[in-house]
Amino acid sequence: MAQYVDKSLATDEAILMRGRWPLFYWVGAWLQLIVLGIVIIGVFLFIAAVVRMKTTEFAVTDKRVILKRGWIRRTTEELAVESIEGVHLDQSIWGRLFRYGRIVVTGTGEAQIHFPPMAEPIAFRRAIEDARSRGREMHLAGEEKEALVAVADAAKETASDPMRATPRRRGSFVGLLGR
Repeated sequence: MAQYVDKSLATDEAILMRGRWPLFYWVGAWLQLIVLGIVIIGVFLFIAAVVRMKTTEFAVTDKRVILKRGWIRRTTEELAVESIEGVHLDQSIWGRLFRYGRIVVTGTGEAQIHFPPMAEPIAFRRAIEDARSRGREMHLAGEEKEALVAVADAAKETASDPMRATPRRRGSFVGLLGR
């Protein structure tokens, strides 16, 4: 690539010598980049990573799966346990050795939550599956549960004792009786 001096030469003009910076200046510049650049940039990268980690929350409740990101600009993604269709775990060999990985929760429709890398992703997935199985169970208060059990027992007794069963009446079609 032609430099400015080369481009600005007259037709009968020639370069006798090119000036250059001393080696000391080049070494000093590289040292500044390495020491100060890495330290300063490293400090900024470290602060950014800490803020990202401290302001990101993810949890599984008995009703929802929640991912919250951000401090000044907050973004939340939530998915009801009943609407979860699948949980995908992505874990490399290093992730398996050091027990970290990523989880993607898929819900009905196009709903997806992509979680950031997390420690113990298998335990997190297990918690999601436990919440899903609990969501399928029927939760009743004490009196409601007792009443439901009593009705179920009565139905069992009626089904097992044919003499106790009430005879079924045959219904008639009102329209035919009038003719």
